Amino acid sequence: SAVKSSFLQHSAAAEQRLDVQWDATTASNDGGQWDQVCGSPVFQASESFRGDFRNNRTPPLQISDILTHVVEFAKDQHGSRFIQQKLERASVKEKQMLFEEVLANAHALMVDVFGNYVIQKFFEFGTPEQKAALGRSLKGNVMNLALQMYGCRVIQKAMESIDESLQMEILREMEGHVLKCVKDQNGNHVVQKVIEKVKPERLQFIINTFTKNGPDTITQLSMHPYGCRVIQRVLEHCSEEQKRPVLEALHANMSTLIVDQYGNYVVQHVIEHGSNQDRDRIVQEVAGNVLRYAQHKFASNVIEKCLICAGGHHKTLIGRFRGIFPQPPILLMMKDQFANYVVQKMLDIADPVYRKKMMYAIKPHIPVLRKYSYGKHIITKLEKYFQKQQYNHYDMSGMQGCSHSVMRVQ
Repeated sequence: SAVKSSFLQHSAAAEQRLDVQWDATTASNDGGQWDQVCGSPVFQASESFRGDFRNNRTPPLQISDILTHVVEFAKDQHGSRFIQQKLERASVKEKQMLFEEVLANAHALMVDVFGNYVIQKFFEFGTPEQKAALGRSLKGNVMNLALQMYGCRVIQKAMESIDESLQMEILREMEGHVLKCVKDQNGNHVVQKVIEKVKPERLQFIINTFTKNGPDTITQLSMHPYGCRVIQRVLEHCSEEQKRPVLEALHANMSTLIVDQYGNYVVQHVIEHGSNQDRDRIVQEVAGNVLRYAQHKFASNVIEKCLICAGGHHKTLIGRFRGIFPQPPILLMMKDQFANYVVQKMLDIADPVYRKKMMYAIKPHIPVLRKYSYGKHIITKLEKYFQKQQYNHYDMSGMQGCSHSVMRVQ
């Protein structure tokens, strides 16, 4: 076409511009490399396209102009973006023109840094027949793709787009390899998407993999940087019958998970999204070791989640913190780098009566708190509530001295 001829003319100019910039050392070491680049279809089609596309020097490029060069364009950063944009508005005929070349080279495109986006776009905007054909092209190569940086994205998009029968064909290739996927930086995303998009009754092979060796596998996965995400998806999307053995395994090792850098996120997830019974069991564990957990980097996050989500139980936890000792837990917590955030959260979630009790408990310790950088965080939080209460004309009898001492810290 005239457009394509114009592009090839521009490629000669582009070659001259790039020749000036070409590194002399590189050229002398491999003189054939430069000729190979300039004579390639990628250079003649994709390079000319980029210049014309950016500078609007020719009529807009159309899908018909890149036929026989679709793969080269799909593997080019700007060419891939062009195809993706065209697919969103293309007619069925135009999609088919592109698809024949894409399908013939599907595997190479699926693992390509730019080509994978073209495949994903076909799963999103292709015809039902095209989506099914691409889905079938995954067969026999599922595990290789699931563990590959770009291929894993293609499988995730496929799981959103194909019908149940094709989903099951993909899942069959994953059986026996679930744990390998879960622990892989790419494969874990595939397992998460499978759990999100496939009916729970089709996921029993995943649950069986996790539970067949008792609670140890679930505990280990919950403490794994990728496995913890998969366990959370199970708790979100699987049936109650499937979740119960997983939850029991978590409860059996709760004290270990609470203090783990990844396990604490799984525990927080149960607190926020689990049943009242499961939440109560976690609160009981926390309440029995409240000071130790509050002073722990990861466990302190679990306590904060308990305070936010545990309903009336927060009063029990606050009561444990206040204590009646020569040095009550709350004083130790206010000076601690992690526990001070728990005290702040207690002030935030407490009802007015409990908040006032906490203020009275903290008041005698304000002079000591001034000496600690973390204690000053508590003083700032107290000042906020004193000012709020005074503004709302709350009964501040007996608390004015505390308010004034807080103000003097500033």
